[in-house]
Amino acid sequence: MITTNCAVLGVALTNVQNNYDFITSVVAGFGTALGFTISITILAGIRERIADNDIPHVMQGSPIVLITAGLMAIAFIGFSGLI
Repeated sequence: MITTNCAVLGVALTNVQNNYDFITSVVAGFGTALGFTISITILAGIRERIADNDIPHVMQGSPIVLITAGLMAIAFIGFSGLI
C-alpha cells in the first residue's frame, strides 16, 4: 500500500515539475502504472523461484529481496532512454 501511494505521489510531482498538459499527464500516468505493474509482477515471480532454491539462512527473506530489487533497478535503467 505504501509503495502504491508513493508511486501516485511521484507521478503527480513529476507532472507538475515538468509542466505537462492534461493529455501528457494521462499518458505518463498510464505508462507509470504499467511499468509499476510489470516490475511488481516480475519481482513476485522471482521471489517464488527464490523460495524453491537453497540459499543461505542469512540471505533469506528481506536481504535477498533487496538484492533482487537492486538488480532489477539496474536492469530497468537500461530502458530509460528508449522513448
